[in-house]
Amino acid sequence: MGRRSLLAAAGATGLAAAVGLPGVAFAGPDNEHGDLHNPDNWRRLFVLDRDPLFMNVGTVGSPPRDVLEAEIAELRLVAEQALSNYHGTFDDVRGQIAPGLGCDTDELFLSGNTTDGIGTVLAGLDLVAGDEILTTNHEHPAVNTPLAVLRNRRGVTITQVPMPVGNQQHAEDYVALFEKAITPKTRVLLFSAPDFRTGTMLPIRMLAELAQRHGLISVVDGAHVPGLFAYEYRTLGVDFLAGSGGKWQCGPARTGVLYLRNKVLPQYNPNPLPAFWPTISSSMTYPAAGEPARTATNVPTYDIGALLQDQGNPSLAQITGLAKACAMWDQIGRQRIQDYSIGLATRLKHGIAERWGIGSLYSALDDSRLLSALTAFNPFANPTDVLDPTKAAAFVTRLHDEYHITIRTTIAPVVGAPAPHNPMRVSTHLFHNTHDVDRFLDSAWRLSREMA
Repeated sequence: MGRRSLLAAAGATGLAAAVGLPGVAFAGPDNEHGDLHNPDNWRRLFVLDRDPLFMNVGTVGSPPRDVLEAEIAELRLVAEQALSNYHGTFDDVRGQIAPGLGCDTDELFLSGNTTDGIGTVLAGLDLVAGDEILTTNHEHPAVNTPLAVLRNRRGVTITQVPMPVGNQQHAEDYVALFEKAITPKTRVLLFSAPDFRTGTMLPIRMLAELAQRHGLISVVDGAHVPGLFAYEYRTLGVDFLAGSGGKWQCGPARTGVLYLRNKVLPQYNPNPLPAFWPTISSSMTYPAAGEPARTATNVPTYDIGALLQDQGNPSLAQITGLAKACAMWDQIGRQRIQDYSIGLATRLKHGIAERWGIGSLYSALDDSRLLSALTAFNPFANPTDVLDPTKAAAFVTRLHDEYHITIRTTIAPVVGAPAPHNPMRVSTHLFHNTHDVDRFLDSAWRLSREMA
């Protein structure tokens, strides 16, 4: 259907040629970005303004210059040539992105965002009245909304496990909390990793193994996983993981990825594939009746990602931009990105512990398995001020207006507290350095004394 350079008209090299990175090589005297093994050169990839200092990647990322240019060029080409991809499954795009995420093409759906991915999963699970979904009290509204629909429309029971906050817990503690809450009616284990309210990274693999032992379906809200963590999704052993393309992956807005386990690999998850109905699809291969059959072996019955991907007239520009961002991350090295971003966050957490005390942290610190690049803490000299959402909002506003730093608050239910807490949440990523972390610490400390 005339899909121009996005898929390469000849079809021989596909998207790899279309979104090649001639200006993003690791080394060479003519490389405009410099040696990308050196983190000092990473911020030069971005057009992000340096004033104010943006430390809210957990809400939205900033696309690199090459991503922005690729998306703009595609937008213009679509307009000039009235291009569309009305019934396309983007096999080559998914095939280019999938290896960097540690999955196969048939296991990947390029979703609209995490909300789209989670909604697709929850709408497609074969749940009936009396079935139970075990989740947490720290989930995002994008999870709680479709859960409420299942409760109100189908009679599914939703049970929340209260999450601990701070530095006291270890990875095993989360497994114990979930295992204690499992009942004979539990069908699904659903959790966010990392916890967007506190920044603590729940142990995905350990919880996936718990779900496997009890024959449960595992669903992960991994909004902050793509572009930050170097996981191979298949090896996590989960059934579903939804993530954002526009946060840490720094792709265009309205992009995301959804991993769907589509074959049985005993070394990662020996359980049968869960029954799943692809509820939104234009695919002509969808069966006339009945749920699509699913394999019991390591050979997929069909490409479930393609079935979901086949939706009318998607944005070629957004998909082009996401593919470009993923290719850049693969070339820099996803493990390098994870180590750098979480390393900055660890420096930040230690700095908070030194100034405000370890008890001010809502994020884990001592157990490295629970670390992410999100840091939540109580900045107030009077610790009870964290209960006041108005004062928390004022802290964010003043930090921006007076100190030129952008962060955000979250709302964190805390066991035993009279009201939810309102900690600050700070993100560290490729366009930050140690100077930025120290600047934030100095500024937040001064502001906290001024607001005492």
